[in-house]
This record gives sequence, structure tokens and C-alpha cells, in this order.
Amino acid sequence: MKKKIAVAMSGGVDSSLTAALLLEQGYDVFGVTMTLSDDSREAGGSTAVADAKKVADTLGIKHYVVNYHAEFQKNVINYFIREYARGRTPNPCVACNNKIKFGALLEDCLKLGADAVATGHYARIEYDENYRRYVLKKGLDTHKDQSYVLYTLNQFALEHFLLPLGNYTKTQTRQLAEKLDLPVAHKPESQEICFIPNDDYKAYIKTKAPHILKAGDIVDTEGNVLGRHEGVPLYTVGQRKGLGIAAAHPLYVTGLDVKHSRVIVGENSATLAQGLVAQNLNFITKDDFTAPFTTTAKIRYGNRECECEVSPLADGRLAKVIFKEKQRAVTPGQSVVFYDGEILVGGGVIKQVIK
Repeated sequence: MKKKIAVAMSGGVDSSLTAALLLEQGYDVFGVTMTLSDDSREAGGSTAVADAKKVADTLGIKHYVVNYHAEFQKNVINYFIREYARGRTPNPCVACNNKIKFGALLEDCLKLGADAVATGHYARIEYDENYRRYVLKKGLDTHKDQSYVLYTLNQFALEHFLLPLGNYTKTQTRQLAEKLDLPVAHKPESQEICFIPNDDYKAYIKTKAPHILKAGDIVDTEGNVLGRHEGVPLYTVGQRKGLGIAAAHPLYVTGLDVKHSRVIVGENSATLAQGLVAQNLNFITKDDFTAPFTTTAKIRYGNRECECEVSPLADGRLAKVIFKEKQRAVTPGQSVVFYDGEILVGGGVIKQVIK
């Protein structure tokens, strides 16, 4: 009997090709499009639904639309606003993958009779005999690798997900979509957060959460007042542009003090950190975290990896990470993700910075 696969279809070229490839490989495929919020574009706007349906009709597969507005509001939007209110920089794609795509969607698709769910992420899932478990590997296209935003996956999710595009480059994906005459083959790629119009998170906060904004001072590392700001959540560590301060040399945001409503700025050297402490840890290649290990890490999507030593704190509930070379703009709220070559070891959320 054919395996039944649900494909999370956003109306974009990646998820559309995912469905087409699995169909070619002989699977029984159906498409599912999630609507996530009224502001959402890629992951659930009316255009996304229409484009996904058009592709499903072209492929001759069933297409369902599922409403996750309540789950998305609770687990992604509320979290997004809450983190900014705390002076942290959230990672909504990680939260969405963890709670929605690889959480609620997986659960519902299995109830619909699917054996597994597939997405268009550029990463690879394999069963590794050495680890005796499923592992997550980087996508072969180093420029498109999306393993970083998938570090929260557990063994159950890894066992029930397919990522067919992990073995392709983006160029090959476009070529295959053209070859298969997919109606979205030339649809432009979107990089922004799906629920933030025009990629303007500041305007979004001003409109949706003005209550978290409180004016205050912009100060240097000595506490001298250099200017005023409209709210700490409108700034991120490492930011240079938009400070509205005249200075003899470039200034960067080096810290955010929510308690006193202060944005702290300094020279570029003041943005460098020796390490960090991470919380909300998830390890894919190990069951426990009781001993230090040396690895490489990324402190944000798109960053190059850096060598580091990772040590357990608080009985393994926290991780202390010390970099071989100081890193710029280590940002609380973002994720630190550990790698062993191609294999993703695990990761966590940056709790505090070690200068």
C-alpha cells in the first residue's frame, strides 16, 4: 500500500515542488495550506491559498485548508510581542516550526490518515546507525540551508517528516519546477517574517502592541545621556542605523535595559562577547547533557559557524557557551545552534551574554 504524505503547501515554489517530487516517487500525496493570521502572507494569506490550490489542481491531488489562527496568535505572535517587551529579540520562525508546522500540523495530518508530513525546507532527515536515531543534517545548498530553524525537532517529528529539497540547490529547484510546468515556478522568493507587513517590525509593534513602548534615554556605556528613544523594543543589539545620534565615530546598540527604559550604545568593540548562556535546550543527537563538549555554533540564521566549548549548567537545563573567538552582537532571545560537521547536534535560546 502506498504511503500517504501530507505536504504543507504555502503556494511557493519550494513546497509546490515538494508535492510534485513525492508524487513522482509514487507516494499518495495531498496538500494542506495553513492560514495563520490576518496579516500573514506566505503562510496563509488568500494568495497563498489560491496558489497552493492551483498547484494541487495541476498535480491532481486533494487540497485542504486548515485554520491555525488561535494557535499562531498564542504561540508565535504573543511570544513575538512578549519577547520584545522583555528587551529580547525573538525568533518567530523557530517558534512556528516547533509549535505549528512540526506540532499542530503534524498531529492533525496524522489524524487525517497521513503516514508523514513533508515541507519545502532545505535540510535533510536521515536515520543514523551510529547514533541509533534520526538526525537532522544541513541542506546541500549552503546558501539555502534551513537546519538552524529546525533545531527544536524531536525524534517523533523527525520520524514523521520528509524534507525532499534537502538534496537540491535552489537553482535546481527552480529548474525542476519549470520542467514540471508548475504554475508557481517563477514566483519570487520571500525572506521576511510572514505576519509582518513590508518587513517593518517596528511599525507592527507600534500598531499591534503600543502598550509595550515607553520612551527613555539613549546612553553610552558610561551612562551619559546621548539622546531619546520611543521604546526599547524598537532596537536590537548590534544595530547601527536609525539611532538619531550625532557622534564622532559610529555607534552601535550594545545593550537594552528594559527596567530603566534605556538603550545603551557604544563602539563596535563593545558589541563583542566571549560567550553566552542558553536555555530551552533541545539536543537531537543525545539524550542527556551532562558533560562539556567542543563543537561549532551559529548564533543567528545566516551567520558563519564559530568554534566553541559547551558546558552544562543547572543539571543540564542551561548551557554555557564560550567561543574560541569573540562574536559580534550575541542577542538574547535568538537561538544558538550547535553542529558537528553536517549534523545538527542541538540548540537553545540565548538567555544572557558573557562579555
